[in-house]
Amino acid sequence: MKYSKIMGSLLLGALMLGNAQAQVKVGVVSSATGPVAMVGIPQKNTVSLLPGKAGDYTIEYIALDDGSDPTASVVAVRKLISEQNVDAIIGPSGSPNAMGVIQFVAEAGVPLLAPVGTAAVVQPMNEQKKWVFKTTQNDDLIAEALLDHMAGAGVKTLGFIGTSDPYGENWAKVVKAGAEAKGIKVVADERFARQDSSVIGQALKVMGARPDAVLIAAPGTPAVLPQTTLVERGYKGQFYQTHGAALPDFLKLGGKKVEGTILAASLMLVVDEVADSHPSKGIAKDYMARYEKAYGVVPATFGGNVFDAGLLLEKAIPVAAGKGKPGTREFRAALREALEKTTEMPATQGVYNMTEEDHSGFDARGRELITVKDGTWTLVK
Repeated sequence: MKYSKIMGSLLLGALMLGNAQAQVKVGVVSSATGPVAMVGIPQKNTVSLLPGKAGDYTIEYIALDDGSDPTASVVAVRKLISEQNVDAIIGPSGSPNAMGVIQFVAEAGVPLLAPVGTAAVVQPMNEQKKWVFKTTQNDDLIAEALLDHMAGAGVKTLGFIGTSDPYGENWAKVVKAGAEAKGIKVVADERFARQDSSVIGQALKVMGARPDAVLIAAPGTPAVLPQTTLVERGYKGQFYQTHGAALPDFLKLGGKKVEGTILAASLMLVVDEVADSHPSKGIAKDYMARYEKAYGVVPATFGGNVFDAGLLLEKAIPVAAGKGKPGTREFRAALREALEKTTEMPATQGVYNMTEEDHSGFDARGRELITVKDGTWTLVK
């Protein structure tokens, strides 16, 4: 029964973009409804802005909404593979959703471009994960910037609150290793579920440990609750957030309680402050302008992750077409190889340099150290 309901909702939520006779089919799975909608809506909206051609080939995008349900993500991916014979898939929106579909794209030999936070979708590399490419910055790249700032600010003890899913778990692992190397001790380590309406218990435990600073690792709007809860109970230390909090609703929901927060994230948040020499600035501004013209609002960086997936495919498709015909296993294998050999490709999130071992491909050009000042994002000077 549940499977039938999911199939029905996917069919109702299907969005076909592009020529019906398109030579390359790309599936897109996003969470435009449900708990992850604040992430999924800008991703779904971005589909209409993706490249319609790649070299001599037209592209058809087949978009499905998984309702933030990991089971529905699997159904959507299997449907795209078995019924639509897609050559690549962009999505899903959530880290647990993406982790759940890896085995299916690997078995079918279909490249997956995952716009999710956790590095666990591509690390450690293995035979299944070699079919996955990640269009967000890996946790260790973001954590490095945050921990460097902590060390420079004299932070000696750190409290950690993360989601009880692959995003939070991988961040906990990365932070503990990185903090130890910087001489910072993690004195509290708490988890919460994304749908939780209260984290008072976790907040009290963190406050009991009296850390100099607190790092919250949660994607989307759930990142707000632990911070506002701690502030309401009198915590006065420095707050840090991951790139999962990089969306307008974090500022809107948090208000004055998130003032002074420090995070490392995409240049999209502070694009006007970034030097004109940054190779991604023009691309990010163009995407943001097109999105705002189409939807009347500035896009969250999560939309940029999907836009970058489209740019990666636009570059890789003509290369792959020289080794196989779209719609064939040969083409999909060649597409995977072409994506893996992407070098010095600027996009909205930074510059991509993929390798066999690194399927995210970002360096320091893929992050900016940012703070919340007067209700908006600004570069940390």
